[in-house]
Amino acid sequence: MSFASLGLIDPLCRTLDAIGYPSPTPVQTQAIPAVLAKRDVMAAAQTGTGKTAGFALPLLQRLTMEGPQVASNSVRVLVLVPTRELAEQVHESFKTYGASLPLRTAVAYGGVSINPQMMKLRKGLDLLVATPGRLLDLYRQNAVKFNQLQTLVLDEADRMLDLGFSRELDAVFAALPKQRQTLLFSATFSDEIRAMAGKLLADPLSIEVSPRNTTVQKIRQWVVPVDKKRKPELFLHLLAKKRWSQVLVFVKTRRGVEQLVDILAEHGVAADSIHGDKPQPARLRALDSFKAGQCRILVATDVAARGLDIDDLPVVVNFDLPIVAEDYIHRTGRTGRAGNAGEAVSLVCADEVTLLAAIEVLTKQTLQRIEEADFSPEHRVPVTNTAGEIVKKPKKPKKPKTVGEVSNVDVRFARRP
Repeated sequence: MSFASLGLIDPLCRTLDAIGYPSPTPVQTQAIPAVLAKRDVMAAAQTGTGKTAGFALPLLQRLTMEGPQVASNSVRVLVLVPTRELAEQVHESFKTYGASLPLRTAVAYGGVSINPQMMKLRKGLDLLVATPGRLLDLYRQNAVKFNQLQTLVLDEADRMLDLGFSRELDAVFAALPKQRQTLLFSATFSDEIRAMAGKLLADPLSIEVSPRNTTVQKIRQWVVPVDKKRKPELFLHLLAKKRWSQVLVFVKTRRGVEQLVDILAEHGVAADSIHGDKPQPARLRALDSFKAGQCRILVATDVAARGLDIDDLPVVVNFDLPIVAEDYIHRTGRTGRAGNAGEAVSLVCADEVTLLAAIEVLTKQTLQRIEEADFSPEHRVPVTNTAGEIVKKPKKPKKPKTVGEVSNVDVRFARRP
């Protein structure tokens, strides 16, 4: 099957051919005709399967075929995303796919000056990609109007609710015209999202090209049990042993991100970081450097779990397990994209067993455990099953380490706050 057979116009097909998209993915095959037909769509597909193109291509075509008719400060298509990084990536996708089309597009998010965003809106936009908070700021200052809005896209809406955007979303929905097309695209759909979809979508086409809440099959997933204080040492050990060419590392807190970067620097390993406390320009520089292959290790909070599209990223490391089990799917989905293979390794300590159990329940799989020699934890990690039950209690270590047996590296890591 070709993109042309789905009804896409020649300029889009030529662009897709030029950027190396030979044929549509399953989610694109189902979504593109439905969006062209102005149907509401609710699509769930594993990350890396082409969801963005599934809505971007038909929307670009419709905007082009209708011709330039946008009024001052108005937008015809609005795409809402949860994070600044995802906003940049989605907007970049629209620009790439629509490079030969005469359309005005822009991106808007917080953390940077609002004035340039207001200036771009003055002449009106065919398409705006925005985060909820900044969109409301623009709306309350009369910088954006929705009287011409035709289509609303909610990309990764479950993450928006996880990040506490529920009130902002309600305020946005109240400001939009009730007669519109609404599209929901995500890797996972929680029960809360499905309930919201029931209120927002009219007779939607439901697309599920993979089982709900599953990870990509080509990703090798495994767990290394370890004591919490020895996680940095274990990561350095794996980095040297596995000779990973590039690694994306997820850490639970912003402080934890910077602590790990500092520890790596102490051992002569360069790394960059992104998290919510970092200025937006610095975050974008770190992402660009990592995506270009100039940075080997990027340490991040879950702000990067969505919005990172990196070709051939070999490894994702969960230095800390995520608090929300669904985020495990999005983290691991940064590797194994577009049919490629990848690895996702989690460094798990005893007090994370409930988080591990929640992931195994959600994904309906028991993650393989591989112990590293010399890193067997004193505080054993209980074995769980896909029902979230502990099936094997931890055994007591045969012989705990004495003070004389602890290496200098052990002591240094143990004493870090």
